[in-house]
Amino acid sequence: MQVSKREAAESAARELSGFLERRREQIAQRWADAPLFRTVFTISRDEAVEACKTVVNALADVASTGRLDDIAAPGFDPAREQLGRMAASRARSGFSPAQIAEEAAGLRVTAYESLRGDVLDRPASGTQDVAMALTVLMGTLSLVIMETTVNAGEELIARQRQQLLEVATPVINLWEGVVAVPLIGTLDSARSQVVMESLLDAIVDQRARYAILDITGVPTVDSLVAQHLMKTVAAARLMGAECIVSGIRPAIAQTIVHLGIDLSSVITRTSLADALAHALARQGIEVSPAAGATPR
Repeated sequence: MQVSKREAAESAARELSGFLERRREQIAQRWADAPLFRTVFTISRDEAVEACKTVVNALADVASTGRLDDIAAPGFDPAREQLGRMAASRARSGFSPAQIAEEAAGLRVTAYESLRGDVLDRPASGTQDVAMALTVLMGTLSLVIMETTVNAGEELIARQRQQLLEVATPVINLWEGVVAVPLIGTLDSARSQVVMESLLDAIVDQRARYAILDITGVPTVDSLVAQHLMKTVAAARLMGAECIVSGIRPAIAQTIVHLGIDLSSVITRTSLADALAHALARQGIEVSPAAGATPR
């Protein structure tokens, strides 16, 4: 009876699943010495072997379902955590996606060698079908590895960007009850959110009654930047703090007027020192030069 291509493919997939189950220990032992695993699991080789077994088991599960070319096959789910860990580690070590893909391709060579030793006593046609199925499955595994590599890279970039935003927007405790945020650079939506959250947290922690937003280091003020400032001022007021915007240079003042931006409800000062003096004066505190000091 002539076997259809579909039946032959399904049979090859089942044989491939059985092969992976039989040779799981052998493949895992050899994969544990591959760069993709060895450089991640540096403390214990047994840990590397167990991680390899997880991946081999995943491949066997996928093969048993016949979804050899489906990157979203549920069988891959248990292996994604291991693969993501490895990909993230290699990416942090400076390896490019292309280099990681090359390392993933090395796993395929080992699997082929194990397959040749497992099916020598089978008909040539059957061996060829199983080898083709293994090719497809390992190709899909490479795609899964690349997917986890890209995701790990994006997560790393997102974390670093968030850390840079937090570092670039420090909240300074200038005086008891007075905090300030010196802004430097462009004030976009993402950074504005970080500024607002950091400032509100500082208002609560320091029990601040006055908050100063210093925009001396902001190169330009447009309608979007003004909108972000107004939202931050409004949020600070809701927390019981009076907000002062300092660093209004002549060029920025002209730009605000030309754009028709209404900052009449916001207290503004030309410098951070003026803003601090205003906040202190509102609290009945007067700062004067020390006796004998030479005025500048």
